[in-house]
Amino acid sequence: MRMRPPILIAVLGCLAVLGLLVAVGFGSGSVGPRQVAALLAGGADPTAYQVVVELRLPRALAAFGTGAALALAGALMQVLLRNPLADPYILGTSGGAAAFTLTAMLLGTTGFAVGASALAGALASTLLVFALAHRGRWAPTRLLLTGVVVAAGWSALVSLLLAITPERNLRGALFWLMGDFAFAGNPTACLLIAASGTAACFALGRSLNVLAAGDQQAALLGLPVRAMRIGIYFLTALLTATAVVTAGTVGFAGLVVPHLVRLLAGADHRAVVPGAALAGGTLLVLADTVARTALAPRQLPVGAITALVGVPLFLFLLGRSQHGSS
Repeated sequence: MRMRPPILIAVLGCLAVLGLLVAVGFGSGSVGPRQVAALLAGGADPTAYQVVVELRLPRALAAFGTGAALALAGALMQVLLRNPLADPYILGTSGGAAAFTLTAMLLGTTGFAVGASALAGALASTLLVFALAHRGRWAPTRLLLTGVVVAAGWSALVSLLLAITPERNLRGALFWLMGDFAFAGNPTACLLIAASGTAACFALGRSLNVLAAGDQQAALLGLPVRAMRIGIYFLTALLTATAVVTAGTVGFAGLVVPHLVRLLAGADHRAVVPGAALAGGTLLVLADTVARTALAPRQLPVGAITALVGVPLFLFLLGRSQHGSS
């Protein structure tokens, strides 16, 4: 069922607000929806304020920014590779970011150095794939196959790093690799990068529509294909690195969400881009809420929750698309 883009964006925006309210209203402590309502009315006690504003809200906003970044990156990769199975991790971007970040953690670095390491790893992986796949031009199929091989190499390196990780740090490293917002910290950078990327891609919505039709047609219409591809690949690497350094590796958000939004809004990226950002952010917020409340006070990895939701949803969308094409 198709929805008009303005209506879809409005619905997704309301769901995003509702998801954030659910995230700050539920947790392992005694602070619940009633205390959140009192806080909004200006009559909450200091404990409720501390739990909601200083603990739950930053984590929820970090989850929203991460989900938005992954969904936007997935939508861009599916356009550039013209492959519906493409996601932010397909070119080994997340693998490079994870390997560099894990190395920085093992060396004892913190803060800005960890984020810089993630971005360096994502860009290094993207450049490596470009260098290996370049034979006169970057064909989508060749890029895709090269990315799969490079991603396998990063996965092997991550396994090696885990093998030499001190036992006291191993559990934290594993949880981080499976997706964990427990140590997300200040969400400002993640939100700003996701919002800026969404705004930029929305402004380029018409160009993305042309590029999705193929390089030759885009070139005939005067689109600077090579420059645009390089710029968008850089943006995808930045978005993926931001997500990885914020929460580790969270799967399926960048794969399933763009599919779902296209099913509802069509292929116009002026609707797909903001819709994917809002839907991806809401998905991660709700997944993180389940991860920290389902077995409270124990926490589950967010990546496991998104996989449990994403696998059946993706199979449903795949079956629907095959039924529609038959």
